[in-house]
Amino acid sequence: MPTPCALYARRMAEILALVEARLRSALGEPDARADVTFLGTDRIEVLRFLDGDVVRYATLGMSGQPMADPTSPLADPVKGPRAELVLSVRVGLADTDQVLRPLAVLAASPQVEGLIVAPGASLDLGDPLWTGAPFTSVLVAESGGLWRTWSWTSRWIRCGSCRCCR
Repeated sequence: MPTPCALYARRMAEILALVEARLRSALGEPDARADVTFLGTDRIEVLRFLDGDVVRYATLGMSGQPMADPTSPLADPVKGPRAELVLSVRVGLADTDQVLRPLAVLAASPQVEGLIVAPGASLDLGDPLWTGAPFTSVLVAESGGLWRTWSWTSRWIRCGSCRCCR
């Protein structure tokens, strides 16, 4: 009989495999990937997808566990919303590969801080997303029907002051 931890790990691996397959079918093959593990959280990967003059960074690992209300006495390991984050920016106008760690920090926030990431919310890092970026927070939006995702792109949100948005 498998232990509860083994069942949880297998279920999480199955969910993440499905999410990665969906990312690949929607965005193609990633040209790079990096992973970050924070104390007390599961591993968060950030995949980079290059598509012409746009680069998309997608997290993988945030959806492994459902997000739970921090005031609830017990977190349900099955029910609850799941999400991954997708960030789209133009290529070559800034060193956007510096966004890997900040994006992983945002993706870990439901596990670390008990946040439920939902459309309309603002996630603030306190520091720029990458060197020279004029903003420290992002707006959570519903995106393209893949699943509940967060996307920052010039098509949806423009800060208007950085070269990436012009």
